Amino acid sequence: MSTVQRQPLGGYGGYGMARPEPESLADLLERVLDKGVVIAGDIRVELLDIELLTIRIRLLLVSVDKAAEMGIDWWTRDPMLSGSADAEELQRLRRRVGELEAERDGQD
Repeated sequence: MSTVQRQPLGGYGGYGMARPEPESLADLLERVLDKGVVIAGDIRVELLDIELLTIRIRLLLVSVDKAAEMGIDWWTRDPMLSGSADAEELQRLRRRVGELEAERDGQD
């Protein structure tokens, strides 16, 4: 025969079933990243019923594996994040900056 231990619930001194606690923060984080969390919100600034500013925040918190399953993998194609910035474009920009600096120095 099994028994269920009851623990006092906060605030009212009543008794109820104890809630299962996650083993650790790492376990909780693993569960959240595995399932995913969406956080959405809007911030509005109005003055005299005139909307001055609206900020829409949409945050998706998932693991990289879960994001790839969902078809979200923009970081693999972003040259700034993948470290594969176009070297030719970078050289072109450096040459142009050099030309502009030479023109500026010639005008002084």
